[in-house]
Amino acid sequence: MSLAGKVLAVNNDLPIRTAAPVHSGKVRSVYWLQEADSTRLIAERGYDVPADAPLAIMVISDRISAFDCIWHGEGGMHGVPGKGAALNAISNYWFERFRQQGLADSHILDIPHPLVWIVQKARPVRIEAIARQYITGSMWRAYAEGERVFCGIKLPDGLEKNQRLPELLITPSTKGVLKGIPGVPAADDVNISRDDIEKNFAAFNFSQRADVDRYEILLKQGFELISARLAELDQVFVDTKFEFGYVTDKAGEEKLIYMDEVGTPDSSRIWDGPAWRDGTVLENSKEGFRQMLLGHFPDPDILLNKDRMAERQALARDNALPVKALMDLSATYTGIAEKITGHPLVLADNPLAEIIEVLDTQYALID
Repeated sequence: MSLAGKVLAVNNDLPIRTAAPVHSGKVRSVYWLQEADSTRLIAERGYDVPADAPLAIMVISDRISAFDCIWHGEGGMHGVPGKGAALNAISNYWFERFRQQGLADSHILDIPHPLVWIVQKARPVRIEAIARQYITGSMWRAYAEGERVFCGIKLPDGLEKNQRLPELLITPSTKGVLKGIPGVPAADDVNISRDDIEKNFAAFNFSQRADVDRYEILLKQGFELISARLAELDQVFVDTKFEFGYVTDKAGEEKLIYMDEVGTPDSSRIWDGPAWRDGTVLENSKEGFRQMLLGHFPDPDILLNKDRMAERQALARDNALPVKALMDLSATYTGIAEKITGHPLVLADNPLAEIIEVLDTQYALID
């Protein structure tokens, strides 16, 4: 099979029995199972969930999203080989470490295939929280222009680009458009403060005010665990995104969990340790791809300016990137996944056919 054929670009058309239309995001597609199939799998597999809990099949693609656009390459390459498998493998590793260390569970119940999760329906907290250990990227650009207060936290003068911050900085933003919260604009991805969250905890989907403290504790503990493991691998954990939600276990107890993905090269910045000590930033994350895009096109403002989104979308639609750019990114994703997990990443020759076969023969979910 050709290189392009090994990429799972379309992941929302699998013949899985569903109870609702498939929800397809930039990278993952979610198939909500019929009630009978959810109940059967819970009984057969012994999942730690109520007998009537809704379950979903979550399929990750190899599509590459950057600057809120989906990019493609020459020769019909509509994704990055190994990207989906790498992201899932890394997330699986961290979620299991979190569970083993007694931090919190995740929404993942089963892993039928490297590109597939079976998940429990969760009630998401409406916050994306970025934990930052170094000042870089958009935060550095704002700081260099004179901004000093970020999400209610004041930074000192005199910081330099890519410098380690005095302490871990948590900069939350809204996930989705939230209306009716005093002082918070009704728009997606708006920076908010700890005070905003505490005063309006229910509007952000927290069950109780005390869970705001709990979420920050889990965020810091998760960051510290990942940072320590990456340091063992001579990698620098710069920043990452965390998302949380609530699920109910078999005993009927509600619990706050980690969800989405965590500590991956998509949701984090990871720097190579030896290069960092030599004074060079070598990205082991999607940030390197973003920087490539900024240098690839003559007007990088199109990628940075939210008011030029129509031009940006046209840029992504009408320009096939060099295959080398996608293969370089593939090497970054698969390389860091193998470092973190300690296992080789085996890529499928025909991922779509493999997924359908396993969901049919082992889970009886294919019509």
